[in-house]
This record gives sequence, structure tokens and C-alpha cells, in this order.
Amino acid sequence: MVVSVPRLTQEFFSIGEVCALTDLKPHVLRYWESQFRFLNPAKNRSGNRVYKSREVELIWLVKHLLYTEKYTIDGARQRIDQYRRSGELRGIARKATSIETLHELRAALDRVVETLDGVAGATKP
Repeated sequence: MVVSVPRLTQEFFSIGEVCALTDLKPHVLRYWESQFRFLNPAKNRSGNRVYKSREVELIWLVKHLLYTEKYTIDGARQRIDQYRRSGELRGIARKATSIETLHELRAALDRVVETLDGVAGATKP
């Protein structure tokens, strides 16, 4: 099965938009910024974080390494450095974006099925 890589159509994202896309809390993103030097969003005139689409892909990669692959923060940092040195970082980040998007889609579909099962179960005698 071939899975197409979701493309981020916007160039810049607010922290709220990134949270909605990645299903992460703002405090998690702020903590990751302190742990991963490549996550350093610019700030607009109001002082709000502005993430580039490239940074959002890297956030997906970090999420994948930490939550799916079960790396520690230090392990994820080392793994990302390996990807960078080998020239694979961009491709791996896009692949992680696809994988995590599919995981979230699956979870959303499971919630819909549970809801529908609950509604169907409630109508049966």
C-alpha cells in the first residue's frame, strides 16, 4: 500500500494550529523547544510563536520517535542527529508525518465507531 505524504499547505502556523495538527498541548511544544535546538520558532511582532511548515514536520518526527518508537528525549535527539548526518532527515520527517497522521486518523475513526456502536446499542431492546 502506498501512502501519500500529507503536504502542509500553509507556510506559517501559530502554536494553536500546530497543537491542533499534531494533537499536542502547548506546554509540550514549549518543552520540546528547550530540548531540541532545531525547534526554534520565530516570534511575530506580538511575541507569538510562528512555526514554519518544516518545523511542523520535525515536530511530527519528534512525536513519532517519542510516542510511537518509544525513544527517550536524548535518544530521539541522537536519532535525529543521525538522520541529519546521513541526509535522510527530510524524508524521514515526511514519513513520520504520514505515519502519525494515519495513527490520528485511525484513532478518530475508532472514536466514531464507538459512538455509533453506543447509539446503535442504545436503540436496541
